[in-house]
Amino acid sequence: MKHSKQIFTAMIAVLVVSVTVGAISLTPNAVAQEEVTPFPSREKVISVTGNAISSVKPNLANISFGVEIQEKTAKDALASNSELMNKVIAAIKQVGITDSEISTSQFNIYPVYDSYQDKETGRYTQELIGYRVSNIIHVETENLNSLAAIIDSAVEAGVNRVDSVYFSLSPELASKLKDELLEEAVLNAKSKAEMALAPLNYKIIGVKAVSLSEFSMPYPMPMYDMAYSEGIAKSSAPTPIFSSDQDVNTSVNVVFLIGSN
Repeated sequence: MKHSKQIFTAMIAVLVVSVTVGAISLTPNAVAQEEVTPFPSREKVISVTGNAISSVKPNLANISFGVEIQEKTAKDALASNSELMNKVIAAIKQVGITDSEISTSQFNIYPVYDSYQDKETGRYTQELIGYRVSNIIHVETENLNSLAAIIDSAVEAGVNRVDSVYFSLSPELASKLKDELLEEAVLNAKSKAEMALAPLNYKIIGVKAVSLSEFSMPYPMPMYDMAYSEGIAKSSAPTPIFSSDQDVNTSVNVVFLIGSN
């Protein structure tokens, strides 16, 4: 009797172990099956790109000009250049330019060589004949009306290089335009989506995603770019410079959730 009872207890233990192992082995199979066959998405969407553009008058004038001097020694070239640049800065300050509106754009000093051919050997030889110093300053001002006077006074003071003159937007104005155009671009995208959905008897019920593009600024267009000769520098005629409106734009892509009416 005792032996039969031990056999019966062992059979129950084996049965329990079998059921437990079977339960554990079923769980991974069920999870794997869910991952392989997920429920398909029932979302209906429409992707639309909205645009906004604005024409605005620039509020900054940018001028790059300076003095280029050549002398026999580097010391003489630096001294002559510094003397003329001091006169130039004093002259543009007379027409209202402040220190905060002036910055150094580039400063270079380099040797100048002359090449000649040796009559006996026929070889070309370079001979150091001096040093050239170039000092270019950049003026950025909101006083667009004084632009011609700035250039003319600088040339009269000794400027012999005018590299560029262009108009741009200040960071404050650019930031304001960006916010305004972004709102217009989103509304433009919504309007396009609504017009496209109307014949299909669908409507917008939400937004799935929004993608913003970079704010597009116009490339600065030089309005004045030339080197002055002595004859031009002494001309009494004022320098004619005109600014024009600039187009700025932005775009946005919106993915709308849609549903039937």
